Order: sequence, then structure tokens, then C-alpha cells
Amino acid sequence: MNVPHNFCFRSTRLGSAGRASRPTGRTSRVKSSRNLVFLFLFACLGGGFALRASAGEPSSFQVRATVSVDGAGIFADQVIQSDPPLAALRLGDAPAFGKATVLTRAQLGELLAAAAPGLAVTNWGGAEAVRITRRARSLTESDILALLTTSLQRDYVKDKGELELRFSRPWTPPNVPDEALKVNVLDLPTLGVTPSFIIRFEIHTERETVSTLQVAVQARVWRDVWTAHSMVKRGELVAGADLVHERRDVVNVRESLAEFTAGDASLEFAESVQANALLLARTVKPRTVVRRGQMIVAQVQEGALNVSLKVEALEDGAPGQSIRVRNPISRRDLSGKVLDEQTVLIPL
Repeated sequence: MNVPHNFCFRSTRLGSAGRASRPTGRTSRVKSSRNLVFLFLFACLGGGFALRASAGEPSSFQVRATVSVDGAGIFADQVIQSDPPLAALRLGDAPAFGKATVLTRAQLGELLAAAAPGLAVTNWGGAEAVRITRRARSLTESDILALLTTSLQRDYVKDKGELELRFSRPWTPPNVPDEALKVNVLDLPTLGVTPSFIIRFEIHTERETVSTLQVAVQARVWRDVWTAHSMVKRGELVAGADLVHERRDVVNVRESLAEFTAGDASLEFAESVQANALLLARTVKPRTVVRRGQMIVAQVQEGALNVSLKVEALEDGAPGQSIRVRNPISRRDLSGKVLDEQTVLIPL
């Protein structure tokens, strides 16, 4: 059994008049030391007795009148003041947010006895009962926007860009538990995050749902993208085009955006682009090196056999692409992989 450190032991003896008299000199010190050693050994060996504070001594346990706790529970050192402080013994569950729990001295004694068997206290001090509530704070606009942004970025926007939110109407800060909070999105428009939309969500702690709210928000999604500084024509090389890499709001963009390195000579424009327009993934394509109607060399391979012949390209083609070609003598159409500006490879 653990001996509570806030109790002290005194050795006394009765004098001839029946009164308790204090031992003196060397004898008293020896006897007091022996008594302390005996009690310590008895406690270590598991002596099954309950220590009680004497009713005539100053109270060792002061019950606080009011206490605020978090969702982890109610602990002895929170509701009872002692010197030295009690250990952090969990006495029970914390009240629901917005509610209160009242514990009397007797109830505290029962909870203490259950949490620390062998400990009994009779000389309570302080309040007759303690009123326990949850710690609370005001949920500011910046706090809730940060929670919503984190959730929507992770689950909806993802790698499309950096989400920025703001409320369409003034925010009235509600009281919430003074703990770590998360949001769970319950309802969002079919199109997801748009320039202006209504979102319904729950606010919850690790252990409970605090409230359900619905708000109107405005959104932007920022990303560094390629744009045409001036008009670009179809077939123009990306390397020579007048392009700008800048930060734009892409919240309304539903297609994939073009990604390439500045001055990439392997790409050309698949379609014309107006000035200031964003470059989409379909806007650029691998640079065409073989044109339709062009006479090129076809390398025909079959095992170790390699034969070259002149063919006509029936399609435009970029390196690595497969195009149709025609043997001008046999008029037979074949399929070949473009190697460079003059050659296709035709496996048999």
C-alpha cells in the first residue's frame, strides 16, 4: 500500500496522570525512530489498514468550490487542494461541454477510495461540494477558417493549389472547449470548392462532437501556372513563345494545367491560345517532327533482318508516337514508331 505523503505520524505515551506526555532526550528520539521504521516496513509489506487524518489536526484536504477541467476527466489534484499536492488520480469522466457536475465531500471520499484503495480521509476542509465545468474559449474567425481550410485542402482541393477561405458574412464567435479541435465536413456542393458556396460541418474534440454549423464562404485556390503573355498560334514551339509563369487563382479551372520547364524545345502548341489565358495540359503536345505527306525512311526489322525503304507519312508524328505510313510501290499501309525527323521503325 502506498502511504500518502501528506500524513505524518506521531509517537506518544501516557503519563501517570493519564495524559499524553512527550518522550524526552535520547530515549524519545530512539523510540520515535523505531516507530517510524516499523510503520514504513508495515506499509511496504502491504499492511491492510486505512490511514485517517486526526480530527483534531488542521485539515489536510481543502475542497475547491469551482473547478474547470478538460475532456480527459476529473482528477484528484484538480478538485482537492493539499500540501503537498495529491497525485493526478482520475476520479471520473468530465461533464459534457456546457454542463456541470457537482461532487460532495462524501462523493469525493468514495471516488478517492476507489482510485487509491486504502486511503480514507475524515477531516475535510474547504467547500462542502465542488462544482465542475469544462474549460472554454471563444472560437475566433481565424481559428475556424484555419480548421476549415485544413480539412478542405486535405480532402477536396488536394494538390490543385493553395486554398484561401473567407466568410461571406460576419462571424459570431461561439464558445468551444479549450482543447484541440477538428472539423468534419458534412455537406458541400456537388462541384466541391467553388468561388462561393455554403458548407455544413461539425466541430469536435478527440472525445465528443461540440456543435454543427453552416456558413457561407468564398474561396480562392492559388497556384503558379503558365499563361500566354501574348497570343500564341497552333504549331508554335513552346521554347519560343511569349509565356509567363505567375501565381493565379485556379478555383474555376476543372481541367489539368500544363506543366513543363521553361524553354522546353520538345513541345509545341496543339491549339491557338489567347493573350493572358492559362495553358492547359491539352494546349501543348510533343513537337511534331514528321509531317503528313512527307517521304521518310522506314526501317523494317524481323529478327536479325533489317531492311530500309522509302515510305510516305500519312499522319503527323512526334518522337515516340506511332503513325501510319504507306509503301508507295505496294500501296500497303503500315504502322511505325517515329524515331526522328527522317525515320520510323516498323517491327514485323
